[in-house]
Parts: sequence; structure tokens; C-alpha cells
Amino acid sequence: MSRPLKMGAAAAVVAGSVFLSRLLGLGREALLAGLFGVGTEADLYRQAFLLPDLLNYLLAGAYLTITLIPVLSRHIENDDPESASRAFSSVFRFVAVAIVGLTLVMWMFADGLVELIYPGLEADHDRLVSLTRLVLPAQVFLVLGALLMAVQYTHRRFLLPALAPLVYNGSIIAGGLIGAASGDPSPESFLVGAVAGAVIGNFGLQWFGARRTGTWFKRVGRGESSVREYLVLALPLMIGQSIAVLDEQFVRLFGQVDPGATSALFFARQLNMVPVGVIAQAAGVAAFPFLARLAARGDAEALVETTGRAARNTVFVAAAASAALIVLAHPLVRLLYQYGEFTDSDSALVARLLTIYAFSIPAWGLHQILSRHFYAKRKMWTPVVIGTGFSIAAVPAWVLLYDLLDVEGYALASTLVITAYALGMLIAWGYDSGWQAVRQLAPSVARGVVAAGVAVLLALPLTNAIFGSQDLSLWGGLGSLVTGGLTALAAFLGVALLLRSPELTDLRRRRPAS
Repeated sequence: MSRPLKMGAAAAVVAGSVFLSRLLGLGREALLAGLFGVGTEADLYRQAFLLPDLLNYLLAGAYLTITLIPVLSRHIENDDPESASRAFSSVFRFVAVAIVGLTLVMWMFADGLVELIYPGLEADHDRLVSLTRLVLPAQVFLVLGALLMAVQYTHRRFLLPALAPLVYNGSIIAGGLIGAASGDPSPESFLVGAVAGAVIGNFGLQWFGARRTGTWFKRVGRGESSVREYLVLALPLMIGQSIAVLDEQFVRLFGQVDPGATSALFFARQLNMVPVGVIAQAAGVAAFPFLARLAARGDAEALVETTGRAARNTVFVAAAASAALIVLAHPLVRLLYQYGEFTDSDSALVARLLTIYAFSIPAWGLHQILSRHFYAKRKMWTPVVIGTGFSIAAVPAWVLLYDLLDVEGYALASTLVITAYALGMLIAWGYDSGWQAVRQLAPSVARGVVAAGVAVLLALPLTNAIFGSQDLSLWGGLGSLVTGGLTALAAFLGVALLLRSPELTDLRRRRPAS
């Protein structure tokens, strides 16, 4: 049985999982790029996930672990494992009935829903309906698996949840490879792999892992259900969707306006989400069970200090990643994607989009940590209201900048809105925790920005000089990546040392929270 982890070790496990998962995701995207290029088939694959993802959001599926962890933590902190099991049992059964019922309804009405969402895809309407119905069942296992992961996170067990995205992405790649080997590569083979990955990795493995924690199914008597408590926490998340969630879904709508735009944005966004996942999301996932425990025991001072330290270190590292990705955007895109149907012009477009997206990485890191501070305190409405407000503002920003700057305008709008959302969360955190916490965080942000700026100014010209030839070989491309990456890292660390950044010392110590 895996042992409970401290926060530093948990962050390492989650970060490693996310990194490997993102690598598999890049492999999946490279396979899609080689088989379909930037075109309709690749768009259809991504558009098929829109309705299933909306179903997930109806039950706050993206936030199920966030919603359930505080409920279970309260019982565990009170040394009442039987109540924790009854809480889990009641919520699991409620969510299972809801997700299965909603999946059946959406499967039945998929034809009309696809027509409503994608009125501009008349020629591919029937195909998209078929693809949507094919992948819909995966959501049942993804949603229920999230509850099983929440049980493990509450007990500070991270290993099996860390395997879920690896199995999921690996299954999608396997499906695509099988389809390609059969001589008829198609989105269908990738989607079959997605369903298989959800069943095995997100549900099967997590069932096994949750069973071993001791929190498991119990008979729930009258008055012992935690469904009401769960709904009180989940309702804000069901009603208000964060800009961080909707950003990905809005991308899928562009395929009907500009064929290939969905794929180009996804290729760039997928690369950008590697450091976002490894740094920002991993830090948030690893920190949350510890923040929830601190909130459950009423230790407000430790909660603020832990949140602040996690935010400072995350933003600092995210700034370094942002600089590296800006420097390496062009060679990285070409080396990963430019095969088969993926052309030189496709590479140039995706690299430009990636450069724009890269500026958003520190903002992702900041809001991932700060939002979990509020979730740990059960103040769900605060990040939801802020996120919903920026989501409403984002739609005209996306449309306006898309009209002005074409597909690059969408990436710019996305980066600006994510950054504004993070600043909004910072202001809310200041009101909630005291402005002293914000004053301690601000210098970390400033040091990271300065170090990242110097790193880009020094490393980008060198990388461009090496990468200048359109006939660059594989080894030349790898050389430009290594040279540019090491130069950017050395410059960032050098400036950080000159500024005497305490984050370097803190990260070396990797002080865990209890």
C-alpha cells in the first residue's frame, strides 16, 4: 500500500505524472499532425469532445476532487473514518446516477445538440454526431474516477491517480496507431482509444487505489448522506465556469469559421500546457489536500503561509518556463510536429501562437494556487464569481481580437484574460488573507519577470541564429533547443542570483508542509 506523502514529495509525484502525460500528449498531437495536418479531420477529432466535456461541466466534473476533498477531510480530521466512508458512498451513488442518466440523454439528442453548437458544419454534421456519440461514454468513467481519486488525495496517496492521465493518453495514441496500421487512419480510432483509457486508467486503477485507503462504500442511513453538503460546495462550480476551463472549449468552435484554426490553436496550446501542467497544475493538485487539512483544523495562519509559499515558488518557476518556451517556440514546433501533412507554414503559425500563449504560464500558476486557497476554506463562490466574470468578458475579447488579428488574436485574448483572472484572484486573496501576504508575493513576481525578460533577450537571438535555416537537420534542431534552453536557464538563474531571490533557497530546501 502506498504511504501518505508530504507536500514536497506529493508535488514531485504529480509533476512527474503531468510531465510524462504531457509528453504523451505531445506524442498524440504529433501523430495527429502527421496523419491529418492542420485540417478538417483533426478539427473533427477535437470537436467531438465538446459535448462530452459540457456534460462533465454540468456535474462540475473538473472540480469533483476539489469539491469532495474538503467534505472527506472534515471527517478524517475529526478521526471519524466511518463517516468519511458514508460521505463518499452517498456522493458517489448520487453522481453515478446523474452522470449515467445525463449521458444517455445527451446521446439521444446528440444530433440536435451538434446542429445547435456547430451550425456551420453542415457537410460534416453526421460524421461529427457519430464521433460525439462514440466518445460520450468515456465521461461516465472520467467523472466517477475523479471521485475515486479524491478519496486517495484526501489520504495523501498520489501514485495511482498520477497514472490515470498516462494510461488515458497512452490509450489514445495506441488507438491512433492501430488505425494507422490498418491503412485507414481516422478520428474514430483515436476516440476508441480515449474510451478505453478512461475505463482502464481513470476508473479501473482508481477503484483499486481508493479501495485500499479504507474509505469505501458503506450503508448510508437516514440523515447520514453528504449529498446536500456536496451540492452546496459544487453548485457554484456547476453554475459558474472558470475562464481556465472555458478557454479550451471555445477553441473548438473556430473550426466552423476557419477550417484548421481549431487544430492550429490546439497544437500551440498543447505545447503551452506542458509547463502549465508540470508547474502550475501539479502544484495546485499537490497543495490542495494539505490546504484542506489546514482549513479543516482551523489553522488560518498556516493556511495563508502555505498558500503564499506555494504561490511564490510556483510563479517564480513558471516565469523561467515562460522564458524558455518563448525562446524555443520555433524549433520545438518544427521538431515535434512538422511531419507528413504538417507543412512549413503550419509550423510558422503554430510557433507564433505558442509564443503568445507562453506569456500566460505565470498567471496559470498563480490562479491555480490561489483558487485552491478559497476552495480549502469552502469559499467556492469567490473564485467562481471572479472566473465567471472574466469568462463573460473573455467572449467579446476573443471575438474582437480574432477579427482584428485572425487566429493570433484569439491566443492573445486568451493570454490577456488568463492574466487578468489571476490578478483578480490575487486581489481577492488580499482581501481574504490580508495585504501583507500580497506584499510578500509581489517581489517574487517582479524578480521572475525581470529574470525571464533578460533570459529571452539573451537566448532568443542565439536560438534564431542557429535555427535560421529552413533546411535545418534534426540534429541541428536539437542543437538549437539545447543551446537556447541552456542559455535561457543560465541567464534566468544568473539574474535570480544577482537579485538574491529567496525562491532559489526555498526550492532547494523543498520544505514540506505537514
